[in-house]
Amino acid sequence: MWRRLTSAWNVRRGFSSAVRRRVEDEGDWSYSSEWWGTESDGNTVFRSISDKGNGVVSVVAYPSSQPSEVYWSETERWLQRRHGEVLPGREHEERFRILGYQWRALRFNDDTRQSTVKVMAAYRESEPGSLCLMQQPHCLAVPYLRSMLSAGLATIASCSYDLKKVVHGKETMNILCIGHGGGSLPLFLASEIKGAVIHIVEIDPLVISASVKAMGFPAFSVMNQSGERAFCRPETIDQVLWKGVHEKLYLYESDAEEFVLDNTNLYDMVFVDAYDGDDIFPRKLWDPDFPFLRTLSTQLHPEHGTVVVNLHSDSELLNPNGSVPSVLEQILPMGKYVSSIGEAYRDVLVGKGSSAGRKEGSGLGFTVSVPWVCNTSLVVCRGLETCDGYLDRDSVMNTIISKSLEVENLLNLPFSCLQYIKRGFRLLD
Repeated sequence: MWRRLTSAWNVRRGFSSAVRRRVEDEGDWSYSSEWWGTESDGNTVFRSISDKGNGVVSVVAYPSSQPSEVYWSETERWLQRRHGEVLPGREHEERFRILGYQWRALRFNDDTRQSTVKVMAAYRESEPGSLCLMQQPHCLAVPYLRSMLSAGLATIASCSYDLKKVVHGKETMNILCIGHGGGSLPLFLASEIKGAVIHIVEIDPLVISASVKAMGFPAFSVMNQSGERAFCRPETIDQVLWKGVHEKLYLYESDAEEFVLDNTNLYDMVFVDAYDGDDIFPRKLWDPDFPFLRTLSTQLHPEHGTVVVNLHSDSELLNPNGSVPSVLEQILPMGKYVSSIGEAYRDVLVGKGSSAGRKEGSGLGFTVSVPWVCNTSLVVCRGLETCDGYLDRDSVMNTIISKSLEVENLLNLPFSCLQYIKRGFRLLD
């Protein structure tokens, strides 16, 4: 039945989050072979050609070993209870059945893995042909996402920012995510932080379509060109499965530069993960000669605004002889230019901030190396200050590490933030 219904997943929308369990970390590195799979065990469930420079956009599904089938009935009962909450008095009119779980990887040009999520498939007994795809929001598989989350939240928590109030919904945290992929990071933030309001900017409508149709991202989050919800109201099944989470997500089809130029919002946090089909970080998202960074600076909170950027590490781009390919010399997308990109973000967002109403030079930037993969997380924050302008690496790192324990406890994370912060920690001079 699982195999037989797989083909229908391309055309039917549906979403949910599974019952949380701390006992099993499904994003542990031991499951990495499942996240990325092999050509022999993969099944393509979405495939189309992008006209936004991303080439062939596809989603490939791989078998998942967790959670065990013994837990499926518990999730089925949870779905029935949620149905009763949405439709009081009718909780016994509908029963749900779980078909199983899969890892689904978003790829560009059948090579570059842009995103990996875990999805759950279920159907309603009253309509056996109905199929719901439900991305599991608690599961951050790819290590660089854990690094961005750990370093970013621990840093903003180090700025006298009351993260506890935000997590419990007593205050609002405005977040901007540039680059969508499968949507696992914004979905995690919306699910785990009650006060989060998240704007997501994705230039490629095909990526948005893939995330909704094949990776279980909430369709109600999609915005139209006029700035309104594409759907006036969520379907009943969406309310059952998301229960308000989708109302905190706003997914815009837009060029990042154009979005910030037309925007007047003030953001507490910004996450940038925007590689194209050639695996290049666009120059206009880091070069100060373009308006993106300067405009973003006016929209970042002056006291604690924190920006986290996913970058490829230096080493993976070198030629066998240790030199940098000439093409990279011209476009400066990543590689040995991690420092250049970091300095650009720091200089614009921190070093020239008096016009934004904050003390000149307050704040700092740093990078950390992501375990197991060739990625670097760049963090620039306006709230962390140094004594007399002296950058003390150890004191800054220890401050952020101590706050990482608070992040772990508040979000009940199934993983330790420590390994995603201390590895290769380097302050930008």
